[in-house]
Amino acid sequence: MSDEELHKLIGGCIKQDRKCQKMLYKAFYGFSMGICLRYAGNRDEAAEVMNQGFFKVFTHIESYDISRPFKAWLGKIMMNVSIDFYRANLKMAYTDDLDQAEHVTDGEMVDSNLHYNDLLAMVQRLPQAYRTVFNLFAIDGYSHEEIGAMLNINAGTSKSNLHKARQKLKQMILQADDSARNTKYNNGIDYNSSYVAINAVNINGVRLNKGIRE
Repeated sequence: MSDEELHKLIGGCIKQDRKCQKMLYKAFYGFSMGICLRYAGNRDEAAEVMNQGFFKVFTHIESYDISRPFKAWLGKIMMNVSIDFYRANLKMAYTDDLDQAEHVTDGEMVDSNLHYNDLLAMVQRLPQAYRTVFNLFAIDGYSHEEIGAMLNINAGTSKSNLHKARQKLKQMILQADDSARNTKYNNGIDYNSSYVAINAVNINGVRLNKGIRE
């Protein structure tokens, strides 16, 4: 979609033109769903959050500055709605503040072969507190201090949750790797041809909309 086409759609949305709203929704459905899936526990939850996000987009679209990238503005809204959903539905307490978590080493590096969707499913299986901090820090690039302010926790708790998220992801990746190896040997399938290498410790080499930060 060209900038001119996008600006026409946005102009129509400002006028509350239902056709323009529908076209904008369809054009950015995949992008928005990708963000919400990272924060949500499943696809249904992600769809609910995304629809809440588009409601905010359409009710506040007149505040969009056309001199800035639309995707950045839209992505910020989807992320904020995801965090709001997290706050409203938090049913588990955060872990204790463990400042020492940042000094704990993960051990040797382990290579694994996983599809993108497999890793996304693993991120969704993380406890909500861990998943939210992991996304905000490792993918969206926020500092622990910023995360603390966003989630009303301290930086030490954010560090602890990040560490535990990575540990849980490492365990899931190792289990998936063992399963894939067994299947490969039993069925003679070459997984290396269709899978991407993933570092199980730092979760590098994966792209969940953005790069993964160590």
